[in-house]
Amino acid sequence: MSTKLDQLSSWLKERKITEVECMISDLTGIARGKISPTNKFLDEKGMRLPESVLLQTVTGDYVEDDIYYDLLDEADIDMFCRPDENAAFLIPWALEPTAMVIHDTFDKQGNPIELSPRNILKNILKLYADKGWKPIVAPEMEFYLTKRCSDPDFPLEAPMGRSGRPEVGRQSFSIDAANEFDPLFEDVYDWCEIQGLDLDTLIHEDGPAQMEINFRHGEALHLADQITVFKRTMREASLKHDVAATFMAKPITDQPGSAMHIHQSVVDIKTGKNLFSNADGSMSQLFMNHIGGLQKYIPELLPLFAPNVNSFRRFLPDTSAPVNVEWGEENRTVGLRVPEATPQNRRVENRLAGADANPYLVLAASLLCGYMGMVEDLKPSAPVKGRAYERRNLRLPITIEHALERMEACKAAEKYLGEKFMRGYVAVKRAEHENYKRVISSWEREFLLLSV
Repeated sequence: MSTKLDQLSSWLKERKITEVECMISDLTGIARGKISPTNKFLDEKGMRLPESVLLQTVTGDYVEDDIYYDLLDEADIDMFCRPDENAAFLIPWALEPTAMVIHDTFDKQGNPIELSPRNILKNILKLYADKGWKPIVAPEMEFYLTKRCSDPDFPLEAPMGRSGRPEVGRQSFSIDAANEFDPLFEDVYDWCEIQGLDLDTLIHEDGPAQMEINFRHGEALHLADQITVFKRTMREASLKHDVAATFMAKPITDQPGSAMHIHQSVVDIKTGKNLFSNADGSMSQLFMNHIGGLQKYIPELLPLFAPNVNSFRRFLPDTSAPVNVEWGEENRTVGLRVPEATPQNRRVENRLAGADANPYLVLAASLLCGYMGMVEDLKPSAPVKGRAYERRNLRLPITIEHALERMEACKAAEKYLGEKFMRGYVAVKRAEHENYKRVISSWEREFLLLSV
């Protein structure tokens, strides 16, 4: 441990860092933590935070008292947060030399905190490692650029680009439309290079000023850290250029939603061979089992892929998002697409997760579903050829209430995720939904105010 901290200390001193943002991810994916002078950070070798931040909702509220005190110590004790020397990133937009260091969380006995999203992902990766397997993932992040607006009652609008005009119509894959925001994305790429993020391509998606950034394939924990850093980076660069970036799953009415597509495969740790392909290049039985696990368990764990009430608006009819767990080769209308690839690069693309999902939890959930398929020898359905949007088999839950009920009842996943995490996560999402239901929407005011 001391050697690792010495490495981190050298890294900070070489870059003349004066402040360190010490952070953990809560269940939503919000960065929680403390900002510390570098000297104090190195002296204390970590930080302490109340355990309760892991049961905090996106609105800042907490779960009901009976669940809260059942899952946490009544004294509201601290957890111990230790820096991960492999998760240190520069903050290029800060006025002073600043770094962000992601921490892992432990109780006072040194046990990993069960409610921690990063610990959940590490637990799932250990399941693979114990089998001699290593998952490889490549996330794709969709998001919208919008005009800055301080009033949440106003619908979001496309921002002005370099031409001085907002986008109209669909501009999918348009290079010129993406170039409207060149100065912004030049900063994004510069900042991400400084931070060591493995960005690949930039694509203009279907919606007005909707973009997609692809990450190069790699190790799941490192990429979850990178997504966490990237989302903060994208927001900061947007603010610098007087626009806003949102990763909401469905921010604009009648426009496509934003997804987090996850390409995933599994290799043998010793040989590096892709376990999804046989020696003759055909699809392996483990590949079929992996898809079978995704089909069976994604609907059971959907709140980890679609965590908010807004997430389920992506799954409405005619929204261009997949609405089931069908699979097929080179088919973007299914939830589980198998892209054309060489045997060594064979993978499945999970197209169901929203861009609003916590990166640690959604990668953990997607890999866990596939893992359970592999160890339970699950068989997938027949692959779909042609359009799959209207297929009624293998449908997803259509509301967050139904999805939370199914997750709560999924004992097979609880075995791996832990009872405490399952109860805590469901409780947080229910508390958020209760808060949502108290808000009167503009639709109700528009159509009911003077009509009923």
